[in-house]
Amino acid sequence: MRRSLLFVLALLPVCLLAACRDAPPEPPREDRILTLRYWQAPTLPGPYLASGFKDMDAGAVTLEPLASYGPDGALVPRLAVDIPTIANGGVAADQTSITWTLREGLKWSDGSDMTARDVVFTWRYCTHAETGCTNASAFAGIASVQAVDERTVEIRFDAPTPYPYSAFVGAGTPIINAEQFADCVGAAARSCHAQNTAPLGTGPYRIIEFTPNDGAVYERNPHYRGEPPYFDRVILRGGGDALSAARAVLETGEADYASNPQVEPEQLAAMEAAGLGEVVVAFAGIVERIVVNQTNPDPALGDDRSDYLDGANPHPFLTFTPIAQAMSMAIDRARLADDLYGFAGRPACNLVAAPARYASAANEGCLVQDIEGAKRLLDEHGVVDGDGDGVREYQGVPLRVSYQTTVNPVRQETQRLIRGWWEQIGIEVELLQHDASVFFGGDPVVEEASYRRFLADVQMYATGPGPDPQDHLSSWLCSEVQASGDGWAGSNNPRACNADYDALFAELAATPIGPERDALVRQLNDILVQRYYEIPLVVRGSVSAHLHTLRGVRVNGWDSELWNIGEWRR
Repeated sequence: MRRSLLFVLALLPVCLLAACRDAPPEPPREDRILTLRYWQAPTLPGPYLASGFKDMDAGAVTLEPLASYGPDGALVPRLAVDIPTIANGGVAADQTSITWTLREGLKWSDGSDMTARDVVFTWRYCTHAETGCTNASAFAGIASVQAVDERTVEIRFDAPTPYPYSAFVGAGTPIINAEQFADCVGAAARSCHAQNTAPLGTGPYRIIEFTPNDGAVYERNPHYRGEPPYFDRVILRGGGDALSAARAVLETGEADYASNPQVEPEQLAAMEAAGLGEVVVAFAGIVERIVVNQTNPDPALGDDRSDYLDGANPHPFLTFTPIAQAMSMAIDRARLADDLYGFAGRPACNLVAAPARYASAANEGCLVQDIEGAKRLLDEHGVVDGDGDGVREYQGVPLRVSYQTTVNPVRQETQRLIRGWWEQIGIEVELLQHDASVFFGGDPVVEEASYRRFLADVQMYATGPGPDPQDHLSSWLCSEVQASGDGWAGSNNPRACNADYDALFAELAATPIGPERDALVRQLNDILVQRYYEIPLVVRGSVSAHLHTLRGVRVNGWDSELWNIGEWRR
């Protein structure tokens, strides 16, 4: 009996081997594909030659900064080993320099080494006057960026800098490859089509196909330093509208993730009830606002339309503060937030609405709509309807405004409501809508529809500061006025130049973190709001939708919503 058992056991490996040999091969695993829907299609996959979250996100799948902002606004190391501080010696005690140390063994997505020289190059690329870098303001105040060695970068500031994390932190200022972009600095930047549409990256995925104003395809980056990402490919599909993007996730399940589905809250809730996915919201500092053109967009001016011309081309009536003030008073922000944004919006009276210590309490009167008060204000300043046609005049000029924004249901309903309120106080309104990829597009520019060219009287979009608002507040400096001389590359969209504002900003840039700095932020916000260069409407949460089966999504209002895409899985 024992001999028989030994015989069977001796034959067992042979039988198993034969069984293995005869067994059919396992079928190949189907590719794991992550599908993203961005109805605001990206113009370019990166934040340096195009503007808007759509372009930043398209780049964030592959491009990385030294550090990111987490969902709570705290800094998270990415390409850097850790976050430099005064305590650990990474920030100089006099706040005039910061030193970053790169992780060991970093590789670009083509397998070449990523070094400190790439960081230095990125600074030179974006700060070159002729590159037309749309995020150049993030590098303001930097005197030099030097590679101490292969893994060490020293940034020196031209003055003590209390918040030294504006450059190379967050998806707005990622590192680009010095060798790939060597011939793309300055005037040549926009002609580098191959580089601009297929930048090498260090992130979890690398780009293999990009079509401007359409979408992109990425594949797993074999040279990524971390755990291999779950998905084999990422497909970013752009275009369409916000409603179709939401439906693709919440109703049909044909997409895994939808960005910024600006759809009426009731519709989103109804779609969410289908059970396929969920809507998530992250609040930070994003404010939907109306930008008030301080220059004259009259078509009769030809190329001088909406050009600052050193202050010689003011708007014929919107620079008269009582008119813009009355326009603000006429708006019912609570209705906009409750009816159009629901859980994803709050009424806004400030342009710097968060973090809370920066939010001014001086403008809360805007929370109450005052149509009759707006009428009285205009009457008191002689802005009246002199010819009985229902439209008031200022110094003989009728108050007729063109009001442009992007195509999406929430913004169109916002336009419709505000037009009604403005018409009640004697202002005639023409509504204009443009495809988002054209409105925010960088190359080529369609001037009639471009928010940067701004050929309307007012326009509406959303933006806001990071955890420290200094860089954001630099957008309204006189030196940042968008003008023909720099290809409209500045960040001062309303073309507002205010010497008091510039002086206060200089104080802010020299003031250490603390209560005094917080107060300066509030004062700068108050100048912008009380001079009505921009009219805040709603604090917008960053809304997205994803399938229940998609795991690892950590909504983030302070950085790219794709900031941790390498952790996403099913």
